[in-house]
Amino acid sequence: MTEQPVEGRKRVVIERVSPEIDCGRFPIKRVVGERVVVEADVFADGHDQIACQILYWQDEKKLKTTPMLPLGNDRWRSEFSAEELGRYYYTVEGWIDRFETWRVALLKRAAASQDVRVELLLGTDLIAEVAAQAMGEDARLLRQWAIRLREAKDKPEGAAIALEEGLLELVRRYPVKHFASRYGKQLMAMVDREAARFSTWYEVFPRSCARQAGRHGTFRDCELWLPHIASMGFDVVYLPPIHPIGREFRKGKNNSPNSQPTDPGSPWAIGSAEGGHKSIHPDLGTLADFKHFVSAAGKQGLEVAIDIAFQCAPDHPYVREHPEWFRKRPDGTIQYAENPPKKYQDIYPLDFESAEWLALWEELKSVFDYWIDQGVLIFRVDNPHTKPFPFWEWAIAEIKERHPEVLFLAEAFTKPAVMQRLSKLGFSQSYTYFTWRNTKQEITEYFSELVETELQEYFRPSLWPNTPDILPGFLQVGKRPAFMVRLLLAATLGASYGIYGPAFELCENTPFQPGSEEYLNSEKYEIKHRDLLSAGSLRDFIARINQIRKEHSALQGNRSLRFHETDNPDLICYSKTSDDLSDVIVVIVNLDCVRAQTGWVDLDLRSLGLDADQTFPVHDLLGQGEYLWHGSRNYVALTPESLPAHILHVRR
Repeated sequence: MTEQPVEGRKRVVIERVSPEIDCGRFPIKRVVGERVVVEADVFADGHDQIACQILYWQDEKKLKTTPMLPLGNDRWRSEFSAEELGRYYYTVEGWIDRFETWRVALLKRAAASQDVRVELLLGTDLIAEVAAQAMGEDARLLRQWAIRLREAKDKPEGAAIALEEGLLELVRRYPVKHFASRYGKQLMAMVDREAARFSTWYEVFPRSCARQAGRHGTFRDCELWLPHIASMGFDVVYLPPIHPIGREFRKGKNNSPNSQPTDPGSPWAIGSAEGGHKSIHPDLGTLADFKHFVSAAGKQGLEVAIDIAFQCAPDHPYVREHPEWFRKRPDGTIQYAENPPKKYQDIYPLDFESAEWLALWEELKSVFDYWIDQGVLIFRVDNPHTKPFPFWEWAIAEIKERHPEVLFLAEAFTKPAVMQRLSKLGFSQSYTYFTWRNTKQEITEYFSELVETELQEYFRPSLWPNTPDILPGFLQVGKRPAFMVRLLLAATLGASYGIYGPAFELCENTPFQPGSEEYLNSEKYEIKHRDLLSAGSLRDFIARINQIRKEHSALQGNRSLRFHETDNPDLICYSKTSDDLSDVIVVIVNLDCVRAQTGWVDLDLRSLGLDADQTFPVHDLLGQGEYLWHGSRNYVALTPESLPAHILHVRR
């Protein structure tokens, strides 16, 4: 016995819908107000005309539609705007457009001077069918049109009445969808607030903010830094873990396994008798002090992000209260973290294969819930790639269901597929390989991949030229101009970037040893005292770059990034534009932080909305120079110390 066939009168086929991530398994990402441009192949058998539309909704009871337009060769496109936080759903629907099929045939018959009386009668029935589902004045007009057409079926003007544009406009408002086909998947878009796309981070250790050298800083001390951070144009102040630090196996200066009584330990060795992930290091202050800090930051236009590191010091309360959450070695001791030959006795990883895994999941999610209740809406998550993917998918979905405004930054310097999977699972932003991309070819290839492939739909890069863990070789050898170049690249290649603040601002670049990417006398293991007013500070340079970012919408997204040719491998040129091309920025950077470089730039004028051989003024937002450029090919000269780059605003 054969199965009952599907509805055979559904003749429209819908294929190759985009954007669609992993066959619809994961959502694309947008921010409020951003467009979702949808394309699909939509076609049918025979020669009938078809119509199709996007269906989109947050609440299925409030379904919205927007008609799709043909691009040619059965490809259709339309878009909708995501106006609210949270998860959107969208799909494509197509049907045989009987009215348009009739209208096209009528045009051909009329052009051939054929008798169209029967066709006009058919048209009156089609118009009446549309009128039956129209409303108000539109329904009255359609009924009147049907009467006019029936009365004019034997008159010369009958075809002209049927082909009037006003009728076509009315009919398209109320499509009759007999046997409509719908794409077999409900695709998803996760809509975040603007800070997910465009943000500027400054990382600072509160314990290093004391006004006197040798004293442990507090949140109140760190509050005094907030005007300085805000004055440079940052909008997120990011704090490493603020919890009690373990005393057992505490690491000393430069990660020494033998600590001294005065060594403060690593903030990532979380937990002691004073508490764990929901507690504050007593030397930093109280919970009230932290909330005061969050409030003070807000008054400066800064959001506070905190680090979430799901790992424990040996004296963390979890170790005593939930030993089942940790893996044991054959001798009964708990397994500490290792990266052979390195041993991290001050860190106990959590065992996500524990028989009590569900209770562990719930407890870890409650850590986020706790800090959200204290006013934190941005989390930088340490090493998320060392925790199970299912946990992140569940935890982030649960949190964003109640708090869609919360953002998560994945600190995951790991394999590409792993980084991408974390983004698909819900992380709002991700660290990238930018830290190690230095040459023109490396930068061009990497960022072309980020913005010209499917990655642009769900992977939001956050560019960091340094971190407390990473002092890249480029910064070690290049001195002050190297810091300027890497900041310029991070701030203009990416809509979101961050710096390990005072260390970058003051151009600290001494490695632990030759060939190492670790800092000598790393702040991870000791308290620092710095002079932010040092003559060598980059604060004015940083402030100018961030001001340019905030004043130019072209730099506040990544999708428009395009690279342009130069005849000098030490010069890189790229552009960004606003959607309507009202704001066009061209950036040329000297990648040689020692020598002046000159060369010719060859612009793709079409991508900038300019005509070939057009003369156009450009204003250098960085050096304040005014230039008159002509056509695609123009000359530049850049000197590392004085003018390492042009950030050109193209004027029309």
